[in-house]
Amino acid sequence: MMEERPPNSSQGRQGWFATRNGSSSSLDLESVVQPLALNPWDVVLCISGTIISCENAIVVVVICYTPAFRAPMFLLIGSLATADLLAGLGLILHFAFVYFIPSDAVSLLTVGLLVTSFTASVSSLLTITIDRYLSLYNALTYYSERTVTRTYIMLILTWGASICYGLLPIMGWNCLKEPSTCSIVKPLTKNHLIILSVSFFMVFAVMLQLYVQICKIVCRHAHQIAVQRHFLASSHYVTTRKGIATLAVILGTFASCWLPFAIYCLLGDYSYPALYTYVTLLPATYNSMINPVIYAFRNQEIQKVLWTVCCGCFSSAMPFRSRSPSDV
Repeated sequence: MMEERPPNSSQGRQGWFATRNGSSSSLDLESVVQPLALNPWDVVLCISGTIISCENAIVVVVICYTPAFRAPMFLLIGSLATADLLAGLGLILHFAFVYFIPSDAVSLLTVGLLVTSFTASVSSLLTITIDRYLSLYNALTYYSERTVTRTYIMLILTWGASICYGLLPIMGWNCLKEPSTCSIVKPLTKNHLIILSVSFFMVFAVMLQLYVQICKIVCRHAHQIAVQRHFLASSHYVTTRKGIATLAVILGTFASCWLPFAIYCLLGDYSYPALYTYVTLLPATYNSMINPVIYAFRNQEIQKVLWTVCCGCFSSAMPFRSRSPSDV
């Protein structure tokens, strides 16, 4: 009779896969003792992390080193880029630690970093949505000191809550000692992942409601402008459709990236094949890859700075056209 292996044995595991009775089970974010054969899924996640880090590092550097980018809108975009940058670095570091520097303590730190960064990324998207809504709803008072104060409060709450979520596995809420409590993503417990998933659905519900209100305001404003300037009905329709299409792309991208993983976190079990976790987690990481394109690189001021740095096509002293967060 073969000797029974302990649950945390590194034998028979490939990368973040864990095996039980010879079959792949939940995605394993625990580090291992022995060297492992490279798992293609882990390589893809590491490559994704590298692209995410490069993209968002550009955004962070541009915002930090451009004095004109101190408006609330750019602070929130900078928060999003910082969160996504940390998420990308977390994917790279975790790959390195799992395969080259195995350690339970270091693994918990990288898992905490990933939880913090992805939570901050989703929360930053919510703060940007709130800012866009308020810029339309309170257009006359948006450019005031109160808006700056509100922005700092949202940033403090966003990063405070995200750091608290990330510290939970480090402070002991993990399944390293009780494998039966593991979720589809080790070493996070099932209850921890449920809390994260429920929090995501709450954020998504608020964003959905805010974007519905934004669509209503955009349609009303477009109609008023069309009446005042005697535009044709077709022009009003085209303008409104363009604004709504942009909002639909923003919300649709966020939902398509995160909803599969959030739903699987609620329905999945640690005994399920890890392949399912990879298939749902990978699109979630793509959200951090797409965010700079949607929220930063589409911004004309950021485009001008990038052209200045890359090609010298614009003067660094060129005045910026003040844009509102509502320019979607």
